[in-house]
Amino acid sequence: MKLYGKLLICLLLTITLAICAGHTWANPIEIMQALMGDNSLSARLLAQWRLPRVLTSALVGGLLGLSGAIFQGVFRNPLTEPWLLGASGGAAVGATIALLVPLAIPMAISLPLFSFVGAFATILLVLSIARLTGSLDVTTLLLTGVAISAMLSAIRSFLMMSLSNETISLQVVLSWLMGGIQTPSWTGLIIATGLFIMGLVIALRLAHGLDLLGLGENMATTMGLSVNRFILLALLVGSAITACAVALGGIIGFVGLAAPHIARWLSGSQHKRLLPQATIIGAILVTLADALARSLLSPGEIPLGVITAIAGTPLFIVLLARRNKR
Repeated sequence: MKLYGKLLICLLLTITLAICAGHTWANPIEIMQALMGDNSLSARLLAQWRLPRVLTSALVGGLLGLSGAIFQGVFRNPLTEPWLLGASGGAAVGATIALLVPLAIPMAISLPLFSFVGAFATILLVLSIARLTGSLDVTTLLLTGVAISAMLSAIRSFLMMSLSNETISLQVVLSWLMGGIQTPSWTGLIIATGLFIMGLVIALRLAHGLDLLGLGENMATTMGLSVNRFILLALLVGSAITACAVALGGIIGFVGLAAPHIARWLSGSQHKRLLPQATIIGAILVTLADALARSLLSPGEIPLGVITAIAGTPLFIVLLARRNKR
């Protein structure tokens, strides 16, 4: 069986397990009855709350894995991910403004729009500062991204302190920023699925350019790639995908780092295979993490970002150690 088939079966099994997991354990027969229209309370909770949430967690994970693969391809560095470059932090600042500031546009539009503007503006800021320092090497970009992320975290905290009032639960905003999948309506889930498919299709069109970029900028230029324009386009697409993930699930670190790595171990670094496989693996990771977040302290819930950070930090250290030994 090809790797794609194995990964998709693994994703399907993970989604099934995640639907079963939660405050109360549901067996597969109960899930089938819920999908066939059982009108009991437990069946309606499964069909209208747990199932959309699990599917949304898979979409968020897929988006994070995809954006991580794009950023790693653009910067040609396996330690790169949207969180380290500040894209997630920028999207979170935009989302915080959308959540706390009364706006004339609906939340369903303002949240993803402000998230995208925040993510893209942050990436441009990181590039501009790196240029001012006279170097666009990966180390400079990563260090700049970490510094900008720290600044954005402070700005976000300030916004939360200064803009919150008795009409807005600060705990809800904080919980969202620490990562947490919110259960959408079925209409919202369909829209999110449409955005996910659009992002995946556009990202796949970048695959050849990312492969050329991996040969070095001079070689890529020789082979006909307009490097600067391609990098800007890839960053735009990666930022938009990151913003969608943040709008749906808050800040969830390390998935964008781990998923492309696992995909690269399984099938190599050609982006035509790497991008969709990183997407599936990211979906598996976040679906599992969300199931743990809902189950470990039931009936309470652990912020999803805490689960991924605890699991992802050791991975990052291992990758850093392996890189330094080369």
